[in-house]
Amino acid sequence: MQDARPDSPTIGRAVTTDPGQCPVPEECPGLGHSCGPDTLDAATEVYAAHRELLFSLVHNLLGTVTDTEDVLQETWLSWASARRSHIANSRAYLVRIAVNQALARLRHARRDHVGDLGARLPQPLLSTAGAEDGALREESVSLALTVVLQTLTPLERAVFVLREVFGYDHDEIATLLGRSPAAVRQTARRARTQVRLRRARGAPGPELRRAVTERFMSAALGGDLAALMEVLAPDVAMWTDGAGTLHVAQRVVEGRDRVVRLVRAKAPRLPAGLTVRYVNVHREPAVLLFAGDRLHTVVVLELTPAGDRVSGIYGVVDPENLTLA
Repeated sequence: MQDARPDSPTIGRAVTTDPGQCPVPEECPGLGHSCGPDTLDAATEVYAAHRELLFSLVHNLLGTVTDTEDVLQETWLSWASARRSHIANSRAYLVRIAVNQALARLRHARRDHVGDLGARLPQPLLSTAGAEDGALREESVSLALTVVLQTLTPLERAVFVLREVFGYDHDEIATLLGRSPAAVRQTARRARTQVRLRRARGAPGPELRRAVTERFMSAALGGDLAALMEVLAPDVAMWTDGAGTLHVAQRVVEGRDRVVRLVRAKAPRLPAGLTVRYVNVHREPAVLLFAGDRLHTVVVLELTPAGDRVSGIYGVVDPENLTLA
């Protein structure tokens, strides 16, 4: 996993600037001040150099491209209006602004969604093998882990993503979030414990995952009940993101018999002539179902530690989430 940490432990620390170097700040309409050679063009260049990191960080926290882009826009406006000559570490400054903006949105969403039904799966990030789409964006958590992270508090989620996905140390996270290192360590331990309790161990290889994915889709779309029962683990669970729309389950469906009944009931409602395309979503084998040229559903599977059966089914059907990033 690529190290995406700031290149200095001095996160956003102010430095002394000779006032003589900036006697009269130049006005940037609507964006505050810039100083001497620190022009808006230079600010744009610095921001663009770190945009992939910011996108990956924020998307791992929020899960939707729309919200991620909103946070990145807010981060850019903060950066453009800052007195950048006083900022020692531009990457750390940008990360701090972006992460805290995302954290504020998480807290707001948590208040608004109390009592809501349905899992909130992230907007799929399509990964094309060999594509040069930015290594940092590949630092994305799986859909399965996203579901687990929703059981954490916003602070626990932020600390877990920064520590476990991006490799920040506790002192860096403390500076980013305005917490003490001791508090961050405690939060990190609590988050790791919660994640481990909810995730099965084991990492089947991509070829095996792809084979089981194809077996599941063939059985589900072909109505082969025996094959479907064989490929599903007894304790399989199924999540969808429609939150009551599009005739999808409003709650997590648990248990092989219940999942099979749901799949059998919904299969006849699928559009005729669906096209199946096998891809990687969040670096995992996945399925895109197309009705003509329209993306209808994204399916990602989680396997048992042995890799021979499906333990989790994640179906993205919400139209707002069906624009692949």
